[in-house]
Amino acid sequence: MAVGVNSETTLDLGPIPVTVLTGYLGAGKTTLLNRILSEQHGRKYAVVINEFGELGVDNDLVVDTDEEVFEMNNGCVCCTVRGDLIRIVGGLMKRRERFDGIIIETTGLANPAPVAQTFFIDEGVRARTKLDAIVTVVDAKHVLARLADSHEAEDQVAFADVIVLNKTDLVSAEELDAVEARLRQINRFAVIHRTERAALPIAQVLNQGAFDLARVLEREPDFLEDDAHEHNDDVTSVSFEISQPVDPEKFNAWIGALLADKGSDLLRTKGILSYQNEDRRFAFQAVHMIADGDYIGPWKQGEKRVSRIVFIGRNLNRPQLRRGFESCQAVS
Repeated sequence: MAVGVNSETTLDLGPIPVTVLTGYLGAGKTTLLNRILSEQHGRKYAVVINEFGELGVDNDLVVDTDEEVFEMNNGCVCCTVRGDLIRIVGGLMKRRERFDGIIIETTGLANPAPVAQTFFIDEGVRARTKLDAIVTVVDAKHVLARLADSHEAEDQVAFADVIVLNKTDLVSAEELDAVEARLRQINRFAVIHRTERAALPIAQVLNQGAFDLARVLEREPDFLEDDAHEHNDDVTSVSFEISQPVDPEKFNAWIGALLADKGSDLLRTKGILSYQNEDRRFAFQAVHMIADGDYIGPWKQGEKRVSRIVFIGRNLNRPQLRRGFESCQAVS
């Protein structure tokens, strides 16, 4: 892995935002990272680069800046070296005043889920960082083939909060529309930016608050609406809404059992819940089996108090999930 930092003083020492930059081999992740590091945005970033293999070269491909770059070799950040990631982030927290955010560039073969889980399961990391967004760079020319032969490529798209649809100059307009439609089949919630050479405003990549469900709902109030469709592809999404208040004990028991049994298939789970006898909205999120949740403020005056939940994953049994969610309703 590799890390980088600028030279200005950081005044806000709250939880530091973390961006996970992923994408299949050759999609353009390092090109995008170099744009981030070379633009005059006046912010400092610690950059952690993961390579698979004993000898790393990605560090040498990153532009020469005054930022620190931490490189982790001989393992994929999503598996054997997650402990290294926790240690690196912990070390960075001791110098919190030196940077404004952390960027983690994964190997092209990484499933981003365990990386995201790191910011849920380790208490020290969780208390001092905030997962801002998972940004996936996609090669418009080759992504359809990669989606056909690689679960990793599909997972990277499914987990994305932001998709950088890169190398658009290498395909026709019709091909590009077909690619975007395929990406939408896998993940209908991510923001998609079409680019050549990963050229786009950095403000569309960093500080998105996209993994923050509350902020997503502020920007897109219909984010959790039950308009999901089913199709025959491997990764699908379904969403449900109930108008009765939710019994928190019933919900915790149901979602706990569901994640324990089906968590390997559930890539992302997000929900806003209206708990019984509670005037605050509860935001629930999970990555595979790892779950997190907290209250995110009161329901607005006149706002319809409904509970909504979204599942993105494989082998989703829509009727069973709907029945389970509906069984969490409180008895009036």
